[in-house]
Amino acid sequence: MALTIRKPEIIAIARREGKVTVDGLVEYFGVTPQTIRRDLTDLAETGELERVHGGAILPSTTVNIAYNERRMLNQPSKVDIARACAARIPNDCAIFLSIGTTTEAVATELLSHEGLLVITNNINIATILSANDKVDVIVTGGQLRPSDGGLVGNLAQNTINQFQFDYAIIGCSALRNNGDLMDFDMQEVSVSKAIIQHTEHVILVADSSKFDRKAPAFVAPIEHISTLITDADLPPDCKLRCEAAGTEVVYSSSPTFSKSSVTID
Repeated sequence: MALTIRKPEIIAIARREGKVTVDGLVEYFGVTPQTIRRDLTDLAETGELERVHGGAILPSTTVNIAYNERRMLNQPSKVDIARACAARIPNDCAIFLSIGTTTEAVATELLSHEGLLVITNNINIATILSANDKVDVIVTGGQLRPSDGGLVGNLAQNTINQFQFDYAIIGCSALRNNGDLMDFDMQEVSVSKAIIQHTEHVILVADSSKFDRKAPAFVAPIEHISTLITDADLPPDCKLRCEAAGTEVVYSSSPTFSKSSVTID
């Protein structure tokens, strides 16, 4: 099979999974590793993919992937992460759920909870939780971002500033190797910083595709995160930062959602 035939499928897999690996593509196409490495090099030279160790990712950009594509990206992992997160949220507490496809998955997993006060700047989350009459939902004001149903800007921040949350569940567009949370939209960054400032326990939900992505806007260091829930082993530098900060790391792949031994007494 020539590259011209494999190319659309390789890019489609990268968009669906967040990255492609040499080993995975060798098994998928039934060709040699050398052939796949040449394919990935050719795609990198045309700017359609970016080479990383063992495979390739979508190219770095200052613009986020389209919402519908993000919604499908690593969907099974997002569901596992969401279940692990929801299992840690008690009934009868105040929580904030931010913009993001993984936080939307968390909202779905909270449909059996009771006595929650949920504040959100995500129209999709408000719609999901409207099915549970035992949860009170407050939607922030703000400028509606039609691409993903997010509410951003000063009105959103002003609403957040009126609350103190027991838990906030946030996402990020990228998680750098040093543990910094990154995003694309400066207005969303400002809202995220306000959320962190007004929350006792901040939970970051981020699947492993965020480890390989790049985004230009700084949100917060990992030290501001109480718990990180993910689906794969963290990059070494990020893991060390979590250890130093006392950030709890939970791997959703664990049957009991047990935390790794990264919390320092």
